[in-house]
Amino acid sequence: MAWTWQYLGADGAQLDPASGSAEEFSSQGDAESWIGEEWKGLKEDGVDTVVLLEDGAKVYGMSLQEG
Repeated sequence: MAWTWQYLGADGAQLDPASGSAEEFSSQGDAESWIGEEWKGLKEDGVDTVVLLEDGAKVYGMSLQEG
């Protein structure tokens, strides 16, 4: 199984941020740990929402906006 993140801008368009766009993880926990460390940089790159994918299927999405 491959776990990856999809990155979306405020308008819902898919982004390819400088940090992390090609990251692939062997477990959900690894992917979530990574996003926990990298979310601020992704937000600075214009990412509004991240979507966790398992082998290309959506698991869940979450906003990077504070609130």
